[in-house]
Amino acid sequence: MGGLTFYSEKPVLSLLSLLRSRCHPWRALAVLTFFAAAIAAGFGQMAKDPEPRWWKGNLHTHTLWSDGDDFPDMVAEWYREHGYHFLALSDHNLLSQGELWMSAKAVNRRAGVDAVAKYRQRFGSRWVETRGTAAEGNEEIRLKTLDEVRSMVEERGRFLMIPSEELTGTAGDGRSLHMNASNLAEQLVFQAGATMRESILRNLQMVDQSAKRTGRDILLHVNHPNYKWGLTAEDLAGVVDERFFEVWNGVDNDNDPGDATHPDTETIWDIANTLRIARYQAAPLYGLATDDSHDHHDNKARAVPGRAWVMVRSRYLHAAALIQAIRRGDFYSTTGITLADVSYDRAGRRLSLQIEPQAGAEFVTRFVGTRKGVSLEGKPRRDVQGHRLETTLDYRTGSGPQIGEVFAEVKGRAPSYTLRGDELYVRAVVTSNLKPAVESSELPLQRAWTQPVGWQ
Repeated sequence: MGGLTFYSEKPVLSLLSLLRSRCHPWRALAVLTFFAAAIAAGFGQMAKDPEPRWWKGNLHTHTLWSDGDDFPDMVAEWYREHGYHFLALSDHNLLSQGELWMSAKAVNRRAGVDAVAKYRQRFGSRWVETRGTAAEGNEEIRLKTLDEVRSMVEERGRFLMIPSEELTGTAGDGRSLHMNASNLAEQLVFQAGATMRESILRNLQMVDQSAKRTGRDILLHVNHPNYKWGLTAEDLAGVVDERFFEVWNGVDNDNDPGDATHPDTETIWDIANTLRIARYQAAPLYGLATDDSHDHHDNKARAVPGRAWVMVRSRYLHAAALIQAIRRGDFYSTTGITLADVSYDRAGRRLSLQIEPQAGAEFVTRFVGTRKGVSLEGKPRRDVQGHRLETTLDYRTGSGPQIGEVFAEVKGRAPSYTLRGDELYVRAVVTSNLKPAVESSELPLQRAWTQPVGWQ
């Protein structure tokens, strides 16, 4: 576990039981004395200056507190038991605090299964709090707060819960905006502006004020830009202090691949970054992949857990360290491909990847970016009737540099690209020939995205 060592109470209790049944009392005492000395000497303690390692996490998740279909402790337990190291429960416009009761009938109706029975089976009747009775048809279940869930599932160096909220609302121009604020100490209220850009900026300023007021480092990212076709690349480029957005969201049918008249989210990323660097002399966006899971019972396929996540490189598994690493761009996003290493040699201007092997997997890495001198004059996109669409402009030209060019395509597990000097930035996207473990109609093959480099 990257320099971290732990002990569990289960082996200790098992040892005590074994000693009682098998050992002479004096021998048992000697063994216990040795065991106690080992603990006192540092067994179970965090290693000094552990090496950086990769931590797997999801920053977009829903529960019964808003529009998800399972209890927060059940959702957290799924991620914990599936190898994740951190999780943000990001219900809409609230933190899971205070007292909230929900009808057992309503829970099961939303889930489409007997979710209450599953809950009792997993955590037991002493943990599951109810009032009323099923026989009388008025049974209600109390939803556990985040603090209660943390007490049940968190474990040092293994699993961390990050307090989060999905700020959800509509700008004055009628377009939908969702933004996730991670590592909150207080509930916030969505701030609507006249336009999308003004709304993003207002929420960013609100989060910054909360961070200063509470002493927390809060990460704010823009969610699913193509949901209801709400956001454009120009919107994302224009608010230069916002640095994070979802390049991939695991919900099927939220338009990540785009369509004939709307660009996909990767194209939006490249356009926004080109405008930010070339027009505004600002830093580029970093791209997150998330589940945005709502459906947790294997009976629905639209918004299920396990489709997309981030891998963050940090020495420590705590919220501040993870957010600081994300701010540095020391993370990648993936739907199943694992990278052993991502490195950028600034002196040599070389981006290099090491891809972990998978049985039967073949990998192709495309190094994507934009060169200096590209045209920044976009043309309106139009529907089949010729009407102008309120969407990202079309920057394709008949000649010269293009936004989001493929600079190189490399097969194998050790791809690299050396910048020649005229690139505004370069990023890597790795594709496998294998399907994701949790399949998606929008992305049939595994993919991983690194962050843009070379722009500094």
